[in-house]
Amino acid sequence: MLYKSLLALLVLSLINVVIPLPAHADSALLNVSYDVTREFYKDYNPAFAQYWKQKSGETVTINQSHGGSSKQARAVLDGLEADVISMNQASDIDVLHDKGHLTPADWAKRLPNNSSPTSSVTVLLVRKGNPKHIKDWDDLVKPGISVIAANPKTSGNGRYAYLAAYGYVLKKGGDDAKAADFVKRLFRNVPVLDTGGRGATTTFVQRGIGDVLITFENEVSLIKGELGGDQFEVVYPSISVRAENPVTVVDKFANKHKTQAEAQAYLQYLYSDEGQEIAARHHLRPVSETVAARHAADFPKLDLFTVNELFGSWKQLEQKHFADGGVFDQIYSK
Repeated sequence: MLYKSLLALLVLSLINVVIPLPAHADSALLNVSYDVTREFYKDYNPAFAQYWKQKSGETVTINQSHGGSSKQARAVLDGLEADVISMNQASDIDVLHDKGHLTPADWAKRLPNNSSPTSSVTVLLVRKGNPKHIKDWDDLVKPGISVIAANPKTSGNGRYAYLAAYGYVLKKGGDDAKAADFVKRLFRNVPVLDTGGRGATTTFVQRGIGDVLITFENEVSLIKGELGGDQFEVVYPSISVRAENPVTVVDKFANKHKTQAEAQAYLQYLYSDEGQEIAARHHLRPVSETVAARHAADFPKLDLFTVNELFGSWKQLEQKHFADGGVFDQIYSK
């Protein structure tokens, strides 16, 4: 009887105990991105985490995955559960809707500037003193010039290298036949096709292969700043392509992980003053006019074209140039 009384008192006391719970549970995001954004997100992620902690009281951890952009998009289609994806071409996000229904068809309308908070341009990196006297795209097709570029079939970096050279001919009045012949001669001078932009950097910088590296402006900044800046020089060609960097929430996985709010805030913060400043410091061209003006000296003005201007939609471009049997396969196999 005494035992039952004590047990009853214990149950009543437990019922009346208020156990404090955290106001917000911690969460984690996975950002699947392309090859040459590692350093940018290394700085951006803690800045966002601090902002989100102050705003919501929640501690958020951001995990990263990097590789060739098209390869990364395929990994998400194959089940890599990204909460957000940040690419360097719209086609690598469109495919998430077209083949996996992971995002809505109008994903690009959800954030400003077609959901592209930054951009870059394709430039040329040469060795100190520019011993081969490389000044523009025409120099890359000369005999004896060794060109390093990423594979356009697997890498957005490589795709933009191809498009910059192809568009150079079109902008100078050439037709598709002349442009295709030009990039054929260029890729004949490419001894190694790495799957991603960072792999191409390693080939050029650390393995010492090639006379010139075709890559993004922000990758050049990293090379010159951290990997031996006095050994290389950047060459801005007369004409280049603007590479927009689109981002989106991967709705299917963010809904599954219950991270929609955090994922959306993570991408929106890219447009904030702090997000844009971090981007500019990593030589990604900001969309904020105010931030861009502060860093005008870091971003030389070029004669730039966009993909839509010369090639139509990304879907048309992919089908014509980079699908199996497309223009690139035809010129490279020969």
